[in-house]
Amino acid sequence: MPVLPRVDVLGVGISAVNPRLALEEITRWIDEGRPGYVCVTGVHGVMECQRDPELLRIHNESGLTVPDGMPMVWAGRRAGAERMSRVPGPGLMLDVLSRAAERGWSSYLYGAGEGVPELLGERLTGRLPGLKIAGAESPPFRPLTPQEDAEAVERINDSGADLVWVGLSTPKQERWMAAHRDRLAAPVLLGVGAAFDFHAGLKSQAPLWMQQRGLEWSYRLAKEPRRLWRRYLRNNPAYLARIALRPPRMRGRV
Repeated sequence: MPVLPRVDVLGVGISAVNPRLALEEITRWIDEGRPGYVCVTGVHGVMECQRDPELLRIHNESGLTVPDGMPMVWAGRRAGAERMSRVPGPGLMLDVLSRAAERGWSSYLYGAGEGVPELLGERLTGRLPGLKIAGAESPPFRPLTPQEDAEAVERINDSGADLVWVGLSTPKQERWMAAHRDRLAAPVLLGVGAAFDFHAGLKSQAPLWMQQRGLEWSYRLAKEPRRLWRRYLRNNPAYLARIALRPPRMRGRV
């Protein structure tokens, strides 16, 4: 099985993909019963990896770490990945679920606030006729006890889901997927964070023109300044400074 090339962005291997390539790779995992997990990563995820070697390992051992945001795309194109384009979590979720509705794959929704996964399931099945939602739950914000965690794994496995969507935000969702990959029967785990709130209709996405110009962060900051200002103040300048000193490069062939 050929391995998709990656772009080394400050040590994080960002998959040199576009929405079509990402969808085809995930489809192949299900068709072949090959387990994997998908990280959806932008500047925030890359900078978190600079501070946490374990999180860096998790990103680099994923089946896919897709470029969420234009800075990752610009890094990829600078390294020579001309086919690379944005694969944001909300878009990836709709692409994969559209195929799931066509092929009969079922999904389990795990994460976000109380009642959000259930609302999300209602919205998605209304939008995508034939879509199968095998289960939905919002775990408590505190760490689960070993028994609670084992019971959650049992519920997900008993559901027979092909896709497990994880909306716990970065880096919690990446850690959860890596810790549970070998305990879950579903071929595909996908950490899509805020996509739960977006598709449930609880938060609005930045206009497309802002997303395409790398300005989505400013839209989100304006919407949630108290929650996000420290993240962007800490990460964005540091990313620019580091990428200037350590240019992105290709791993493998394009």
